[in-house]
Amino acid sequence: MPRDPQTGFLTQGKLSPTRSVPTSIARPEYVGKPAPAKNTKGDVRTREEIEKIRAAGKIAAQAIELVGSHAKPGITTDELDRIGHEFLISQGAYPSTLGYRNYPKSLCSSVNEVICHGIPDDTVLQEGDIVNIDITAFKNGFHGDSNQTFMVGEVKPAVKNLVERTHEAMMRGINAALPGREINIIGRAIQAFAKRFDYGVVRDFTGHGIGESFHSGLIVPHYDSAPLYNDEIKVGMVFTIEPMLTLGTHEWDMWPDNWTVVTRDKSITAQFEHTIAITEDGPEILTLA
Repeated sequence: MPRDPQTGFLTQGKLSPTRSVPTSIARPEYVGKPAPAKNTKGDVRTREEIEKIRAAGKIAAQAIELVGSHAKPGITTDELDRIGHEFLISQGAYPSTLGYRNYPKSLCSSVNEVICHGIPDDTVLQEGDIVNIDITAFKNGFHGDSNQTFMVGEVKPAVKNLVERTHEAMMRGINAALPGREINIIGRAIQAFAKRFDYGVVRDFTGHGIGESFHSGLIVPHYDSAPLYNDEIKVGMVFTIEPMLTLGTHEWDMWPDNWTVVTRDKSITAQFEHTIAITEDGPEILTLA
């Protein structure tokens, strides 16, 4: 079990073979390439395109709920990946992370001090852990991206509070995303809430535009970045909001796998994410099961 026996902190585990996807399921253009093509279509979507993102987002959300229901002591994160992978392909959707910049798995499983992009392996979940499950589905040419943090059995009160407050921080960020405002209002709302509890707010991993491209190039920070990131929020825009809060520092280190990001002080961290569309009346969540 890949945890340091002295500290209990996570270490790199062993990966299972790459899971296959039926040839009948359409792949994103980046599969088999070192990097995706540059987005040239902006971030404002038509009503028909938004409905396709919503359909993909619903599949992703359903997959997350299914995987989360199995996040119990004794299961490996690789088994959670299998469950998510099989659900996605059963819905005719491609797991967007699989093959994205050579990422080897169909979801991200980030446990305890892992901020994001944890690779499913032979890590065994234990009582008191938390695990973030991040799944993106690709169907009919569009991606839908979401994640949730799940508590494994009974967790410490401070950790439970962190998980619940991270969800609340995401919702505050979503509610701040009104047309005509600058995109940095989202991070301002999140950081103002997190500051009440002295949580770290991760800065270098952000929300992003999404549609035909997994990441469009639009950056959505989760901290108060003003006057930077002052793109106007416009009706029809589609992007993710996905704050990462910690019980300690916002600083991070990356493992040699070039994916797994952990808090530098090994403090516990939680994350939630939705894909949203901007309407004349405000934000609409597209990643609901």
